Order: sequence, then structure tokens, then C-alpha cells
Amino acid sequence: MTTPARHRGLGDHTWQDQAACNPTEHNPVDPEAFFPGPEDAGKITTAKALCAQCPVARACLDAALETGDTHGIRGGLTEEEREPLHRKIADRLDYSRVNATLSGRDVHLTKAERRAIVLAGYRQGVPVDRLAWLLKITDEHALRLYRETRRAIRHREIAEEAARAASAGTSTADQLGRHGFGTAA
Repeated sequence: MTTPARHRGLGDHTWQDQAACNPTEHNPVDPEAFFPGPEDAGKITTAKALCAQCPVARACLDAALETGDTHGIRGGLTEEEREPLHRKIADRLDYSRVNATLSGRDVHLTKAERRAIVLAGYRQGVPVDRLAWLLKITDEHALRLYRETRRAIRHREIAEEAARAASAGTSTADQLGRHGFGTAA
């Protein structure tokens, strides 16, 4: 059985209470182990071993990427290992995050995920005010995003029609004919 993805909500830091690196009376953890020097292979190994057992390692990694945290070992990765992920974070497209947001959860979203929500919302007929609420934007901004989406879809359809016409050897004007240009033609 697959469990649903559990994404960290906006402003939610409760996941930290479940972290394996959270020092307690019965779990004495040295926080300095997560901020090793470049030559401290022993500390890096210790920290990564603890992260490998952590039930919230993914939330920790997501938090580091979403907040731009570039220091220490987070989510089982060193600063150097997270660097390429930091560069790509705006393009991350995790559909479980998109679906969670569409169902009303407040989760951190990348630019690509926000675009996917607008497209899904447009295709599913999500009202403008609901889209605005989901993305924490104004109704006017949501309406503009829907208009841009409608325009982009129409441009794509026109380009596909033109490509089909070109491969069939006919021009777009031949395909449209006199009636395709409206009553003024």
C-alpha cells in the first residue's frame, strides 16, 4: 500500500519535533554534527546515518530547498549535494503537491507547480475566486492567469493546426476558406 505524500504546510514547523536530529533526554544528538567542516568525513557520515533513519527527512530537505538554506546537512544531503537542487527548485513539478493544493492544502509551491495549478484549475473549471484562494493571490490576478492560460492553449491549438496543414500540403488560408475569416471577408 502506498501512503499519500505528506507535504509541509505553509508556516508548519511541527515536523521538526519528529526529526531524528532533535535532541531529547533519550536521544542526545550533537547539533554540531550537522555543520561539519569540509574535511570532517566522520561527522558527515554520522549526520547522514541519522538522516537515513529520520521519518521527516523529506520535509527537512524540502524546507532547506524552499527557504534557500545552504548551510549544514539537511534531509540527508550536504551543502554541495543540495547545490544543484537549489538551482532547479523553481522548475520542480511534483504533481502530489499540485493535487494537495487543489484539494485545499497550503503547501509550498514552486513556479512550475503554480503554473500547473492554474492550468489544472482552468481545465477543471475551478472558479476564479477559488484559484485566488488556493494561490493566495487576488481575484484579478487569478482572472489574468486564466486569460493567459486560455490564450496560450488557443495559440498552441493554432500552431498544431498549422503544423497539420503544412504536413498535409495545404495552407492555413486554404483550410479556413472564406468562412473562416468571419463575415467581413
